[in-house]
Amino acid sequence: MPFPFALPTTSSVLLSDCFESATHPSLPLAATTKRSVLKDALKKHKRLSQRQRAAHLPTVKNAVTEYIPYLLAINAAAGLGNVGVERLDLGVKRLVQVEWRTTLSATLPGREPPRPLLVGLHHEIAFTLSTLAYVHSLLARTQLRTLFEATVASADQRTSAISAAMKHLLEANSIHNYLLSLLSVSAAKDAPIDIQPSTISGLASLALAEATLIVVSKDDPYAAAVAEDKNESNTDWMFKAPSIPKVRAHLFARICLASAEHATQAQGLLGRSGSTAGKIDEDLVKYATNLRRTARGKAARFLGIDAELSGKTGEGLAWLQGAKKELGLAVELEDGQRKGFRGLKHSWQERREDKKVEKSGEWGMDAGKLEEARVVEMLEAKWDKENSTINVQLVPTYEPLLAGMPSGREYHTPQPYIPPSVDAETLARMRTPPDPIEEAALRRDEDDSGDEAGYGARTGAPVGPFPGTGGDYARSGTSDSYY
Repeated sequence: MPFPFALPTTSSVLLSDCFESATHPSLPLAATTKRSVLKDALKKHKRLSQRQRAAHLPTVKNAVTEYIPYLLAINAAAGLGNVGVERLDLGVKRLVQVEWRTTLSATLPGREPPRPLLVGLHHEIAFTLSTLAYVHSLLARTQLRTLFEATVASADQRTSAISAAMKHLLEANSIHNYLLSLLSVSAAKDAPIDIQPSTISGLASLALAEATLIVVSKDDPYAAAVAEDKNESNTDWMFKAPSIPKVRAHLFARICLASAEHATQAQGLLGRSGSTAGKIDEDLVKYATNLRRTARGKAARFLGIDAELSGKTGEGLAWLQGAKKELGLAVELEDGQRKGFRGLKHSWQERREDKKVEKSGEWGMDAGKLEEARVVEMLEAKWDKENSTINVQLVPTYEPLLAGMPSGREYHTPQPYIPPSVDAETLARMRTPPDPIEEAALRRDEDDSGDEAGYGARTGAPVGPFPGTGGDYARSGTSDSYY
């Protein structure tokens, strides 16, 4: 949590071959330069290890942010002829043809996702802004990872990490909504599944669901208690039950239900598959499903806490049973431990998830479902012991309780995304002709981020020879042997 998006890579393209400007002749070349920096950053990011990618994310974010003003300036000039208050004469020499790797498309195991040829500037805008949204989601993952590490974070550290992650997720939601507001993007019929309107809308709902759900994590002492109990270096053997005011427990439940509603919407939108656009990766659809389960499980757990604080321990236990049902953890407990084959399976999955966190792997694909299951089982074991020895209340069935859950309550008010723009001074400098040396450098045959088949596949030379000695390894005209 959040979803570990894979950043796409892109091919080389010279925007100066596609556009020309009589008033600002340096604009297409400046945009090409910024795009080349972004292409190289994405290519380098893909080749890094999982542990190194987190530190490289700010570099990718800066590259995308610096390219967007020039890209949107060209788009505005090509459509209306104005960039802000300044008139810009821009002519189209030919349509933009670019390749972007579709990282959200379902592919066969072991194969790279396809990188189709896209025609039109609107596809370039959609993939560029989507990449920025993915980066914000990954930055949120980086912040939240500190909450799942072996070292227990302090209250101030938890608050700081969750607040930063929340800002990144809300920014990702705003970027996706901004993309939907662009008619050229929302009305595109030939777009890949990654930038289809249904996919963008689903990703916007997913980011808002994640941002809403982590609101309660900041003030949820039960999750922190489980993380502390899981820490092997913890020497505290006595556990004092944390306390939550009654009103806040009910409020947290409604916030979780609002998150579940957004996750349900994301699940429905991402689950669609078009015959021509392709199909979304099953891992993303499964993540949206797990996020909905986690949100509803948290809501049931907080409603159980609200009942237990009112002295209704039996009803609280019923809510916890409902929470396990929502989480898909319908197993019985024996002395606070799971039993049965499904119990062993869930325990194995939790240990596997802990190892992924330690090794900086693709943790969090369950959207926090296993962590929430630990909290529910901890409370159930504690309350069941109290109810068996002190209160002795009947535990009602949980089905009527789940059917009577309250409505969700929104916490965030998403703000519209305001893309960066080229300032007036920079735009004025682009009235000068472009530098021929810089233009010639960009026209050189540079490595493409999609050339992953090796040196021999790019040049036609056999693998192994030093540059310039390919002729020494060529086949003879009368033999089929290299020797």
